[in-house]
Amino acid sequence: MFAEEKTNILFIFADDQSYETIGNQTECKTPHLNRLKDSGINFTHAYNMGAWNGAVCAASRAMLNSGLFVNSAQQGIKKYPHWSELMSQAGYKTYMTGKWHVPGKPRFDVVRDPRPGMPKQTEEGYNRPLSPENYEQGWKPWDKSKGGFWEGGVHWTEIVTNHGIDFIKEAKNDKKPFFMYIAYNAPHDPRQAPKEYVDMYPLNSISVPENFLSEYPKKELIGCGPLQRDARLAPFPRTEYAVKVNRQEYFACISYMDAEIGRLLKALEDSELAENTLVIFTADHGLAVGRHGFLGKQNMYDHSVRVPFLMAGPNLPSGKTISSPIYLQDAMATSLEVAGVENAPHLQFKSVLPLINGERKVQYEKIYGEYIDHQRMITKGDWKYITYPHAQQERLFNLKKDPLEKDNLSKNPEYALLKSKLKSALKDLQKEMKDDFDIDAPPAFWDPTIKKNKKRAANTKVY
Repeated sequence: MFAEEKTNILFIFADDQSYETIGNQTECKTPHLNRLKDSGINFTHAYNMGAWNGAVCAASRAMLNSGLFVNSAQQGIKKYPHWSELMSQAGYKTYMTGKWHVPGKPRFDVVRDPRPGMPKQTEEGYNRPLSPENYEQGWKPWDKSKGGFWEGGVHWTEIVTNHGIDFIKEAKNDKKPFFMYIAYNAPHDPRQAPKEYVDMYPLNSISVPENFLSEYPKKELIGCGPLQRDARLAPFPRTEYAVKVNRQEYFACISYMDAEIGRLLKALEDSELAENTLVIFTADHGLAVGRHGFLGKQNMYDHSVRVPFLMAGPNLPSGKTISSPIYLQDAMATSLEVAGVENAPHLQFKSVLPLINGERKVQYEKIYGEYIDHQRMITKGDWKYITYPHAQQERLFNLKKDPLEKDNLSKNPEYALLKSKLKSALKDLQKEMKDDFDIDAPPAFWDPTIKKNKKRAANTKVY
């Protein structure tokens, strides 16, 4: 599929970007990502496995850079060679800029401005807006005085792009193939963007999600209570007005990042390196932003576990859609196959090239999800089963008929046998994932948002 000459790889990584924000599925405008989608392959069902703590992005990035599943990545990221090191061994010059959020320093040949998990959020960015009057008097996304993404005077999204363009200009005169890891902090909060991008989304043009809830049932017992950081961004109970403002600002951040990605891709084209460069775009996980009463990503609904996943490059088909479920961390295994790396036996994620070539129709029969010891999920075919052991609640959705996951069928006797089979399949999947959490008899509830709870009850893990 790829030329004998080593193919360059440009990996572009967003933070907190849901699958539904590209391709005109919502009001969100992403012309450059849409163009990338149309020029290559769109994997519509790319998932993140979840996390061992509230910082879902940290677990996602540990999986991505180690190639290991969620319950192996926390230690594996310290034990095994990173993605960048394997690419370097294959003869690539490796480059990284932007968000890292992985233990230790980035292991790339060239590193520019590695960033922490998120910009500093001002306290004025939480519990807002309470009302239109409160919004008018309060903090605005384009206010540079509070720092955040504006810390240093230039928005971090622009800085990442500038650094990436600088490297592309240098790579044009380098004989070595390159592996670029361009990691934006956007659209993570604080949801800051230039005013012109916020103005692209008048509030009356923003719809309230159909699966909007003012509060999620027993939210504290699934690890998403009012003390959880992401949850504090908007007031409880959720209001339609607050959700619309948060979605307006979320879309503005994405459109701004999209414009910067457009600049990056144009620089690649202008350098005449594009014809031998594989571009992969994805995000570390999705984000609820008002769906189901959630603001963050600490849940098992598709808006939070699914992300965009786009590939375009030499000899790849254009305008192709693949709906077979994958994990976003398959990006690592894919690039290693393109690079010809064969000495990484520890990898658990898979290359998507067999899917593209038609050698494989199904990447994963079952998709797994976890959030600490509060939530477990399995998606198989058209069905999703979620269990909340501490809350003693279950969810069952037919994703084909109910993609917004509004109609919980778990208490419908017609689906009792199906639910039982999915729960059994989830337990089998837990074994494969080295997950020893007993969903039928969970240990004492541990709330990660309460600082004094440093440790769990006996016989439970410490995170």
